[in-house]
Amino acid sequence: MTKFSELNLNPKVLKAIEEAGYDTPTPIQAGAIPPALEGRDVLGIAQTGTGKTASFTLPMITLLARGRARARMPRSLVLCPTRELAAQVAENFDTYAKHVKLTKALLIGGVSFKEQDLLIDKGVDVLIATPGRLLDHFERGKLLLTGVQVMVVDEADRMLDMGFIPDIERIFSLTPFTRQTLFFSATMAPEIERITNTFLSAPARIEVARQATASETITQGVVMFKASRRDREGTEKRALLRKLIELEGDACSNAIIFCNRKSDVDIVAKSLKKYGLDAAPIHGDLDQSQRMKTLDGFREGTLRFLVASDVAARGLDVPAVSHVFNFDVPSHAEDYVHRIGRTGRAGRKGKAMMICGPKDEKNFDAIEKLIQKEIPRVENPLGQVEPDQLSEASEEKKDSKSRRSRGGRGRSKSGDKSQETVVEAQDTVQNDAPKAAKRDQERSRSRRNDRGGRNDRGGRDSNVVGMGDHMPSFIALSFDERRAS
Repeated sequence: MTKFSELNLNPKVLKAIEEAGYDTPTPIQAGAIPPALEGRDVLGIAQTGTGKTASFTLPMITLLARGRARARMPRSLVLCPTRELAAQVAENFDTYAKHVKLTKALLIGGVSFKEQDLLIDKGVDVLIATPGRLLDHFERGKLLLTGVQVMVVDEADRMLDMGFIPDIERIFSLTPFTRQTLFFSATMAPEIERITNTFLSAPARIEVARQATASETITQGVVMFKASRRDREGTEKRALLRKLIELEGDACSNAIIFCNRKSDVDIVAKSLKKYGLDAAPIHGDLDQSQRMKTLDGFREGTLRFLVASDVAARGLDVPAVSHVFNFDVPSHAEDYVHRIGRTGRAGRKGKAMMICGPKDEKNFDAIEKLIQKEIPRVENPLGQVEPDQLSEASEEKKDSKSRRSRGGRGRSKSGDKSQETVVEAQDTVQNDAPKAAKRDQERSRSRRNDRGGRNDRGGRDSNVVGMGDHMPSFIALSFDERRAS
């Protein structure tokens, strides 16, 4: 079995690896490091959680150990699709380069331009960036890419999903033709294949697992869920999620819960907190400082449940995630692989559960086709849920966006009901609609029977509703006059 000491890495890098507690490289590391040290282009294809980050950080540190950076001209460039992944790559450099005098800068959104400009002006050996913020600095004239010797594209397939491919192509055109390129991806879509054929020169291709496969250390399961009523789907689905967590007991030390929409991320996090589960949301609309604070809490173990959108599905390295819950079936089958890859990392065992509704069956079939295996079905622990059996009625009222109409629907006799009362009234109307219709018919017949010719004031009848069930008094007068003549 290959050891890190056999890979011709810098002795100072080997010392940092040993201090980090590692001895044996993963398959992607053993395959990618030697050609990278030779200066060759590398195309690495491996499932998430296999150690791709160290596959390029270790040889880069060794290659850059000699030399000096010039102002505004970084010597190497690492492109990442998300802020969180970029920050994680920066942490890896800090870990493995602590005995080597290398400088680095992290260019991500949500951080002051001024602070980043100061770092670039001093000159950096390693520049880690998201594509958008990198181009912002370049267009402001604060950055030159003509000195880049090594360029890394991490999670390239995620770049494709997020629409970064045009930016990537532009950045490639700004770097020297003689650069070394290390290109890593979990899947190889046709567009990614085109990019590699265009910008990589005779790359060493390292593929350590079948494309888009889930780790064998992850136990998978799916609950086929059908709501008892369409308007209670969210409530019942959240109740099912809480029950699944409860059934796992102490085995669920922490978990990431994935939702497709940012709004659902917030709702699910609030629901879990309401029922005593320590949870916090993370998605692209949150402030960067809040996102980092939440991630730090989850990594340190002070936060048990992280409710996330797919911004957290790629690249987050939290070694001891015991469970992943897919509250929603992902729209893209590849995202399923990356989501559940947050657990079962580095040879550990993990568990991934998913909730699938009738409208999700098409996407679910695509997932099973992609991973080439059937996901075991798990019986719904709540059985056939009746609407009145759920204890989350008050939460559903809070989540509802119902507003009062101009006609005053939902108002009490005093004319001032809260939103919760409005929702409750609407639910009552829906449940009692047949009874209400019958009462209205009886009242209508009663009014017609009570109507007379003229009212007490001798004028026209104030209850005139039409010629079919009442003849106005002025018409009767005209007949009386004819008879008199």
